[in-house]
Amino acid sequence: MSNFEKEYLTIAIGQFKHFKDRAEKGIQQLSEEELHWEPSEESNSIAIIIKHLSGNMHSRWVNFLITDGEKSYRNRDLEFVNANESKEHLMQIWEAGWLLLFNTIENLRAEDLVKTVTIRQQPLSVLQAIQTEVAHISNHLGQILYIGKQIKDKDWTI
Repeated sequence: MSNFEKEYLTIAIGQFKHFKDRAEKGIQQLSEEELHWEPSEESNSIAIIIKHLSGNMHSRWVNFLITDGEKSYRNRDLEFVNANESKEHLMQIWEAGWLLLFNTIENLRAEDLVKTVTIRQQPLSVLQAIQTEVAHISNHLGQILYIGKQIKDKDWTI
């Protein structure tokens, strides 16, 4: 693997680890009830964001190089339904999603970065697909931290 590809993958993995760590530091401060709090009727709770990110990772990172990143088994609409899942369950699906992401990215080779994958039938290079996921998770990390700060106010420690 050339230095560029190795450096890129190292940076991407480090960024994902940073996102995961920051989100978990926020989530740990919240009760189960607080995870389900919605700022408004049209807003998502942190629980819904966790379900959505988990669903996304379970879809995108399974058989990443050989199948479309939008799997037929994914029911994206259900990710946005508050079913009052337990904090324990939410953290289990969260961890499982991250495990898929890290296992996939850590096993990529330099030549994989220029391969073409599809997400929702759209062709992307592996490099583009990783960058898309960086932006997607970063966006939702901001939501998690913002909602957590709204809930905890002065007691928020991130």
